[in-house]
Amino acid sequence: MTEDLASYRSSRGLVSTADPEVDKPIYRKPGLDGKITTLGDMEELISAFLKKTREAQGLSRADIAPMLGLSIPVYGRYERAFSKMTVTRMIHLCEILGFMPIDMIFEAAPHLWGRTSEEAEDCRTLARILRSLPSDTTRDLIRLLQRMIPADNESERGV
Repeated sequence: MTEDLASYRSSRGLVSTADPEVDKPIYRKPGLDGKITTLGDMEELISAFLKKTREAQGLSRADIAPMLGLSIPVYGRYERAFSKMTVTRMIHLCEILGFMPIDMIFEAAPHLWGRTSEEAEDCRTLARILRSLPSDTTRDLIRLLQRMIPADNESERGV
């Protein structure tokens, strides 16, 4: 099993690293710059995104907190990276502030979308374009893209 696990890690580009928030070595994928962002730094990036998004909507913490069922100080902990966000809280924030989860995650881990900054940004741009298409156009585009995938890749065609 150890050899299979080593092969799995290698195939995913995962490397062993130490993180101040975890008392044991963990495996992570290096970022676009080749460095591994700490979990704490990712929390800071997510918090900055949240604050920037809220401010762009012209909302205060006092406006957002009650919509989340939180007190202002408790909500503020998310924007200061003091509290870690759950996925359900992120979904709730997406509903209230009008962003997609990909937008928040991209801020902390753009390397998940491409091997270079340009590739990653292209994928994010494509995702934004797809969100804005009418449903009929989206269906047509799906059919077109499925025809472009080679027949030996049936699992990727979604069929």
